[in-house]
Amino acid sequence: MKENVAIIGLGLIGGSLALALKRNGRNIHITGFDRSYATADEAYRRGIIDTIAPSAKAACEKADYIIFATPVNTTIALMEEALEWTFKQNVILSDTGSTKSPIMQAAERLQEKGLTFIGGHPMAGSHKSGIAAAKGHLFENAYYVLTPCQHADEVHIEKLTELLAPSKGKIILLDAAEHDKMTAIVSHFPHIIASSLVGRLADQEKEQPFVKNLAAGGFRDLTRIASADPTMWRDITIQNREELLGQLDGWLQEMQSIRSMIVENDHARIFDFFSDAKEFRDRLPSTSQGAVQGALYMTFDLHIDVPDHPGVISEITKILADEQISITNIRIVETRTDVYGILVVSFQTADDRKAARAILAKTTDYSMHIL
Repeated sequence: MKENVAIIGLGLIGGSLALALKRNGRNIHITGFDRSYATADEAYRRGIIDTIAPSAKAACEKADYIIFATPVNTTIALMEEALEWTFKQNVILSDTGSTKSPIMQAAERLQEKGLTFIGGHPMAGSHKSGIAAAKGHLFENAYYVLTPCQHADEVHIEKLTELLAPSKGKIILLDAAEHDKMTAIVSHFPHIIASSLVGRLADQEKEQPFVKNLAAGGFRDLTRIASADPTMWRDITIQNREELLGQLDGWLQEMQSIRSMIVENDHARIFDFFSDAKEFRDRLPSTSQGAVQGALYMTFDLHIDVPDHPGVISEITKILADEQISITNIRIVETRTDVYGILVVSFQTADDRKAARAILAKTTDYSMHIL
């Protein structure tokens, strides 16, 4: 029996989710709606969706599953409108927002009407956006968080999990507040820090214009996420305000402690500070695809120590092309300060990076690092 899925919002996440759900030959009909008709039309022409709905309401009327793949504020507004909509019996509603507490609070009124809402957050993303960037494998090996309400029916959770299985995401269940606390420290707060570091550099550039030329190595990598969409990050900051204030309070205390450490010039304490950070950082898992979408976007980067001579990039790309290994990005690190590898090659998946490292190790004598 064909299952009807409505996806509201056909950007990178909505489009990628539509492609992912259709994999493995599952019998699914996807109805899509986007406020931009040009976006919806492109999704239809590319076969990402099967039907274009004239409105969000119309897309949902016959759906067995409804997924709001819109920014959190937009999703909350749509959920308010949905109180007046007509749904199929036993329909399951979800979303893809990066903050869950506001969504789950808005869902309470839908649940009072007998509707099932299970929050969702696929923690994957891309440096590109829009339907043109949609990829069916975007969620592979990424955590896909579900935040069911306290009294959610296990059957409904299992049905949604089964629907999402073709995405190959790692489905985990979390409390909404717990989710927001964790994403605050691993995603939202680091974005604020990255942006503030860029601000410090901008201030210093006024007196020392050349300083930005020295920021092409470790500083550039450390602050890469500051290039993300400011509108999205404004909304995330507002939505997860309380958690971020808590993180900032802790950060300020930490900075005071570090300042004291430097003032006292305690060699052992300074060493332990860097040593403890290195030890913990080295234990962090490196196989997950980063987040995103409202979270950190992490590429599968391979840092390669290559000599700086003409033809070295074409040598690397030819080796990878001969092995049918696709790359998503390639760049030269202009300075090596605290950076491993002058050439950074990015891949779509961890498997591609692993294969690339193996073939390059076999055919070259370049050293390689995964940070």
